[in-house]
Amino acid sequence: MIEPARVTDVLDGRYRELRRELRERMTDAKLADTIGMDVDTHRALVFDQLRELAATRHPRLGFAKQYGGEGDIGGSVVSFQMLGYGDLSLMVKAGVQWGLFGGAVQMLGTERHHAKYLPDIMSLDLPGCFAMTETGHGSDVQHLRTTARYDNGEFVVDTPDDAARKDYIGNAARDGRMAVVFAQLIVEDRSYGVHAFLVPIRDAAGQPMPGVRIADCGPKAGLNGVDNGRLWFDHVRIPKEDLLNRYGDVTDEGMYTSPIESDSRRFFTMLGTLVRGRISVAGAANSASQRALTIAVRRAESRSQFRKPDSDTEIPLLDYLAHQRKLLIPLAKTYALHFAQDELVGMLGDVQSAPEPDPIAQRRLESRAAGIKAVATWHATSTIQTAREACGGAGYLADSGLPALKADTDVFTTFEGDNTVLLQLVAKGLLTDYRDNFADLSPLATARLVAEQLMGAVLERIAARQVISQFDDDVRSRDWHRSLFEGREQHVLEGLARRLRAAASSDTDPFDVFNDAQDHVLLAGRVHIDRLVFDAFVAAIENCADEEVKALLEEVCDLYALATIEADRGWFLEHGRITTARSKRVTAEVNALCKSLRWHARTLVDAFAIPEQYLPAPSPS
Repeated sequence: MIEPARVTDVLDGRYRELRRELRERMTDAKLADTIGMDVDTHRALVFDQLRELAATRHPRLGFAKQYGGEGDIGGSVVSFQMLGYGDLSLMVKAGVQWGLFGGAVQMLGTERHHAKYLPDIMSLDLPGCFAMTETGHGSDVQHLRTTARYDNGEFVVDTPDDAARKDYIGNAARDGRMAVVFAQLIVEDRSYGVHAFLVPIRDAAGQPMPGVRIADCGPKAGLNGVDNGRLWFDHVRIPKEDLLNRYGDVTDEGMYTSPIESDSRRFFTMLGTLVRGRISVAGAANSASQRALTIAVRRAESRSQFRKPDSDTEIPLLDYLAHQRKLLIPLAKTYALHFAQDELVGMLGDVQSAPEPDPIAQRRLESRAAGIKAVATWHATSTIQTAREACGGAGYLADSGLPALKADTDVFTTFEGDNTVLLQLVAKGLLTDYRDNFADLSPLATARLVAEQLMGAVLERIAARQVISQFDDDVRSRDWHRSLFEGREQHVLEGLARRLRAAASSDTDPFDVFNDAQDHVLLAGRVHIDRLVFDAFVAAIENCADEEVKALLEEVCDLYALATIEADRGWFLEHGRITTARSKRVTAEVNALCKSLRWHARTLVDAFAIPEQYLPAPSPS
């Protein structure tokens, strides 16, 4: 049997030393019992824990060295992800302070803001908020209604009505003293789009600043250690210098200036720099999935039910195929998402550490971050529910850890962007690339491409039959898996592009064109991410030097690939990519892999190396 530590070494990847350090610190930390704790006590406890965290490396990792940081953007995300093994209220509170608030100052501000604020943000001497979402506008950030009107060397920040109040803002109800407020920048009655401003919301005594109204959102389904609040602004005046001016500024003469001429492009460029929060949420979701599966697999190994005929021995739950499919298929996907997350963190570090911004690399990073966040958070929600059911009544008890985990992560699917909207962003990015490639063609080449696409529909069917024939005897062929993932992605994207182009050439309203194809759009985003996750898993296996661990991961990857194909067998059958006989063989092979990996299940979950104090065993039932 393979020692879990050998698998852990592969999972930890380039950040293995940091992960080991963080595990040791978490193991040494005192674990507070928050079951039944009232909201005020929980919030006070989490803020005390945040102060303890401020004394460690965690807050400094992602900030520049000249301000006392360590200049490791990827490491800061990994550190946040590791906090996902513990109290998720602390993780979210840390994410608000150093990821959202501090990250906005870092990425949208300039030297005048960095030198003045970043040291106090890192030390927690300046607790802050990230005030983007409004009651009337969540995902539609571009049309937020809070205003910041330039007036004689100052900005006047206003909430025009209740629909424009800032809502669900972490750190606002109790601890925040300053907020990064997103508002429409107005100069002489012209709006230059959404910009970010530093607005003090409390004085040193904790009282609201003049013109600032603060309300508590009240108890939530989970994460009650986080003080979510609401903010209104009534003619709040701030200095001109408190505009975070990396992408837009106002001169002393009252003229708006920006290195990016287009209001729309400036907005999306600005928003793109804040992608770290989205990536962090995806990582935290993976941590939650790992924790839930560890609890459930351990329970399934120790809990027995029913006896074999003519036997007095009860059968462990994990010996049942139904239980194996219930836990091992999501376990395989959790591994796949872990490796995809590691690739994403590496991309983030490369893009945001580059001396000059690369717009193409930035766009790809944003697209991948949006898609992986959507898939990882939906997976966490599903996996935690499955783990709860797999533990029976014991999993419903608070001391199992699963009810809190379920409640605390449920909001992740709408945290940092609604998942349905995010998958549309992925598809739009793919269509942009497709359009750009098409636009580069000459008229003659364009006509030739159209003809080739018509012929391609015929050739695709022939190729599909050839793929089926070529891999007829091996449903575990990695090349066959790749051909299905890539072929599905290409077919869906090309079909969507043709569909939208045909509709756009008519007199149909542009909104109706896109809305009528929304199911196709979401499918394009999902299958693209499926392929990226698959590729990340394969790349991690290829880089594994431990041959025994590599062989085990090959099986886990087979299970991920085949279970994904099985789950979408309707599409593959409808499009002639697999036969009905092959479809049945896929299911048979998924079952065989579950039976084989059953004996490695404990190794695979122990390899996550979650500190034991965060893994309470469900009570006997």
